[in-house]
Amino acid sequence: MLRTAVLVASVPLLASAPALDRDAARWVKRTLEQMTLDERIGQMLVPELASTYLPTDSDAFEELARRVRDQHVGGFIAFGGAQPTPGVLLNPGYAAATLGQPLAAASTFNRLQELSSVPLLNSADFETGVGMRIAGATVFPRAMAFGATGDVRLAAEAARITALEGRAIGVHVNLAPVADVNSNPRNPIINTRAFGGTPAHVSAMVASYVRSLEEHGMVATLKHFPGHGDTDVDSHLGLPVISQPRARLDEIELPPFRTGIEAGAGAVMTSHIALPALDPAPDTPATFSQPIVTSLLRRDLAFGGLIVTDSMEMQGITRLLSPGEAAVRAIQAGHDMLIDLRDTPAAFAAIKAAVHSGSLTDARITVSAERILRMKASLGLHKQKQVALEDVPRVVGGRAHRAVAQVVSERSITLLKDERNTVPLRLPADASILYLSVLDYPAGWSIGAPSRTLAPELRKRWPRLMAVELSDRSTAAELDLVQATTDRYEAIVAAVFVRTAAYSGRMDLAPALTRLLNDLARRTRAANTPFVAILFGNPYVATFLPELPAMVLTYDYYDLAEGSAARAIAGEAPIGGRLPVALPGLFPIGHGLVRRPGL
Repeated sequence: MLRTAVLVASVPLLASAPALDRDAARWVKRTLEQMTLDERIGQMLVPELASTYLPTDSDAFEELARRVRDQHVGGFIAFGGAQPTPGVLLNPGYAAATLGQPLAAASTFNRLQELSSVPLLNSADFETGVGMRIAGATVFPRAMAFGATGDVRLAAEAARITALEGRAIGVHVNLAPVADVNSNPRNPIINTRAFGGTPAHVSAMVASYVRSLEEHGMVATLKHFPGHGDTDVDSHLGLPVISQPRARLDEIELPPFRTGIEAGAGAVMTSHIALPALDPAPDTPATFSQPIVTSLLRRDLAFGGLIVTDSMEMQGITRLLSPGEAAVRAIQAGHDMLIDLRDTPAAFAAIKAAVHSGSLTDARITVSAERILRMKASLGLHKQKQVALEDVPRVVGGRAHRAVAQVVSERSITLLKDERNTVPLRLPADASILYLSVLDYPAGWSIGAPSRTLAPELRKRWPRLMAVELSDRSTAAELDLVQATTDRYEAIVAAVFVRTAAYSGRMDLAPALTRLLNDLARRTRAANTPFVAILFGNPYVATFLPELPAMVLTYDYYDLAEGSAARAIAGEAPIGGRLPVALPGLFPIGHGLVRRPGL
């Protein structure tokens, strides 16, 4: 392979570009000079990697090795794992997603680092901590729960722990924090992933998280530029369009990104969103927009770090262009790294062909390659690119890290209303309680079945608890039966689970379930029966349940949130969270009732 002359020091050293010592700068210069065009193109490509156990002698590992040998990729993005599902009609309950394993992930990264002549810059989406993808690692509540605590120090602590655990397994870039302002209650994909609904609140949390993550050796990635909070379409499924004027974007969407850049974020992730006020070209998401990526982010915001795409497998762009065409367009727009490629060999070939045809220049590739190498050197990967497997059990997970997550979860619990003064529940141990586990839909709960913690925890305190699960698949006869038996119980607790998940597009309860809960509120009013609803996940569900006498928000789901909710309604933990978003027609930002244990 012929080597082409490379212009070193071509990257503009803007304020957010990583500073290098003399040895690191020499390594970048020497490495760049020795790279072929193929190797420089490869630095921009980031295919996915499963973090489950992977033998070296396997087709899956060989596929990863080919990405290193043949496409010279710059790094990998780690996900959990996946298991095959039957895809049958009438029973949609099978789930494909599984969590990865920390030692398995670290081992796979080490073996791939050994194969690569240039250190790999590995990334992962650890929005809620490393435990979001890796079993046994620390999992934190979703960002909106942090917003409900109002304490930026907790965001910093979560970032610190995430950096320590992520680096221990070989991940260098966290594709977080979310810097979006969730201003649209019907947003089906950001929702609780945002810290809140105002630029000031989100900016403060983002800055604290970014500073701490970067200080502890992990690259922070602001996303989803220039703002995904006002969309009503999941970009995993289609192309959202934000039609707001530029003035509103400057006022609402952009401030957290400006603040995050000032705080030292090393990377920014763009979004598969069209914003006509910034780029009027039709069907042009930010991913393919030079005015948004280069003119706004790189020039106007003076961002000198890495600009990365969102997943290149999302339908917001796959419906528009082929994998190769999409890769070229993203680089033309100004991206440095293409994340989660749909077809890595096709992207590599298309980029190379674009350089030869002149639609991409060699200099353009070199600028990004140098920027990527500088990031690798700033992290010390030119000196040590592998991790010590014996350190993984010592660093990843553990009681001290979990204790921080527990504090966040408990302090986020928000009591919206308590008309009958029943929170916490003041019931004798022999009280009979009807527990309703109310699900949006029964599919996709493989990582943690709803109510598996809350129901047992309540039963420890009130053994005469009858638990019933309802969902959009419950029949009218089943719902009638539940309603007919409610008079037998001294209290009702309804745990309502509504997710905003990628590729779902859903964010509501079935109408029949909403009617049932509102009917139960009216039915129990005359007898003044305690009736407490705990909302897990989407907090905006509360706006469809205005008749419920008591509502508690957790902003999350799975075991951590369920345990915190159990302690809160049993009066064993204080309740003091404040709404970080407005609930239209119900409560403003900052609302929340206070309860103290023993009162």
